Amino acid sequence: MSAEGSTYWPLAEVRLGAGVLGERARLVRDVVLPYQWEALNDRIPGAERSGCMANLRIAAGEAQGTFHGMFWQDSDLAKWLEAASFRLEAEPDAVLAAEIADVIALLRKAQEADGYFNTFFQLVAPERKWTNLRDEHELYVMGHLIEAAVAHHAATGSRAFLEVAERMADLAGRLFGPGEGRRRGYCGHPEIELALVKLARATGGRRHVELAAYFIRERGRTPNFFEAEARARAEKEEPWHFYRDGLATLQADRPVLAQSEPVGHAVRQMYLLAAMIDVGRELGDAEMVAQAELIWARIAEAHLYVTGGVGAEAWGEKFGEPYDLPPERAYAETCAAIGVMMVARRLLDVAPRATVADGMERALYNTVLAGMGREGRTFFYVNPLEVVPAVAKRRHDCRLVKTQRVPWFGCACCPPNVARTLASLGHYLASRTAEGVWLHLYASAELRWTVGEMAVRLVVETDYPWDGAVKVTVWPARAVEFTLALRLPGWCRGPGVRVNGVVVDLAGATRDGYGELRREWEAGDEVALDLPMPVERVRAQAAVGAVAGRVALQRGPLVYAVEEVDQGCGLAALVVPRDAQLAARWDGELLGGVMVIEGEIGRRRAGADDPLYTSEAAAVDAVRLRAVPYAWWANRGEGEMRVWLGEE
Repeated sequence: MSAEGSTYWPLAEVRLGAGVLGERARLVRDVVLPYQWEALNDRIPGAERSGCMANLRIAAGEAQGTFHGMFWQDSDLAKWLEAASFRLEAEPDAVLAAEIADVIALLRKAQEADGYFNTFFQLVAPERKWTNLRDEHELYVMGHLIEAAVAHHAATGSRAFLEVAERMADLAGRLFGPGEGRRRGYCGHPEIELALVKLARATGGRRHVELAAYFIRERGRTPNFFEAEARARAEKEEPWHFYRDGLATLQADRPVLAQSEPVGHAVRQMYLLAAMIDVGRELGDAEMVAQAELIWARIAEAHLYVTGGVGAEAWGEKFGEPYDLPPERAYAETCAAIGVMMVARRLLDVAPRATVADGMERALYNTVLAGMGREGRTFFYVNPLEVVPAVAKRRHDCRLVKTQRVPWFGCACCPPNVARTLASLGHYLASRTAEGVWLHLYASAELRWTVGEMAVRLVVETDYPWDGAVKVTVWPARAVEFTLALRLPGWCRGPGVRVNGVVVDLAGATRDGYGELRREWEAGDEVALDLPMPVERVRAQAAVGAVAGRVALQRGPLVYAVEEVDQGCGLAALVVPRDAQLAARWDGELLGGVMVIEGEIGRRRAGADDPLYTSEAAAVDAVRLRAVPYAWWANRGEGEMRVWLGEE
């Protein structure tokens, strides 16, 4: 594959069909974006107030009032704008286009002459501009707006929003960087770096990549910028979320290239890794890319939940110690799982490896999809793997756990982040290069591109993730040679491939977990990929003491959970015998149609008069198990949930 740039498929050339991912993309189009627009305009009864559009109208001189929200509040609107622009690129929508145009007009009015924009600082504290980069997210907000502008330009060709973004980026370039008259410094929350690379790719402005590289390389260097900044503010003590980790909370206690273990705020860590890959590839800095890969490997080895989430600690939304992955206290923020997808997708541009795509798929099908309700109007911020509602509501270390999804958050980073991710699924499905096509995720879709000047369509038909049968039909205008590479997931023990009915020997055609089919393709050529999906029992490494002696159920890419609505309360008493026969069954009436896992298991008997502790083994009653995909939990009312079950 190419060693430079992005291999993302233009969204206008991808059309998702039936199936889970296509349904989610259409839900974003039909429900999520309109609903979130109402939320940003404070028109959702019972939801926490956003204030985003009200703040913008005040800053633009279109309304009177006072600012509402956090100093990063504008980023919620920015992510919605990016999601909406992705939808416009995929298919025209006059109503959505008009809403975006209205917001852009307000942004242009509110933006200051030097390019500055942030409604909090413009309306509340103009004297505090650029005085607390560690905490106050000014460059972070800029970054999300720049990303949205690049997406809008790709969708429409208009420069109206892009000009706003370029003025922001030029302001950052005048203020920060090496050389006389510029300030040392970088944002406490990485994001601007990702945006600057996207802007450079859209406009050809190499200076933007160089500024992104400066922000990354300056991070954590001695003398430490954040320490100097705090002294200038006469700060008396560190922020509460610095507990235990100090500046490592922001990945800023040492230079980035000296970091080897994931640490600190999980979303920031993932965004930083994604930026390191982007910048390293753009500038040919192999060391920066390699360091990001090293930290990614440590995440996969010791910090990744079975559901693809990261961030075990609620206090500071942080990575914990290696192998400390408590299920009931898991923070596993939805945005952090999106960060897992972002890093993995960029690593697939470095080199396609099935293990990396497996991590991207695990995060998507479990934690990211769990972050939004089936109806598209409720959301999770935190994604634990075990919930007892009464306990979660009482314990301080579970205080941020919601036992049901909610219509909005005061800090609403996750809902529009889910929207922009699901609106851009075409970027994640496949890569295309001069060599050919690499399929990373399987979903019914039509992908269009050209090989040389030859128009080619790739039609994928599948009921994945419910079924592992995938058919790919190639439709070139005339015979053409290229590589079609199919990911062979690590969870699949016996994949099989046939081309036009002829079995392919994968032993001689597999590289880094992809089955590479190089041939001259003719119209109507068919590739049949078979990925057997038995029910699997997954066990954690012995060092993960929190789930010792327990198993999680998985089928294909989906991790399963049991819920009180099916099994009654007291899920901790469930035990899965080693010889229990568990099978998958399609239930078209449940949750809009899902594959459930069923079988005879046990429940330890507990009576009201039983002593708290006893030397006697508990009697076990036979019960019928029904487990549902984890991402579908909490769609049938409040109750207990559990991923890890006892095994004996």
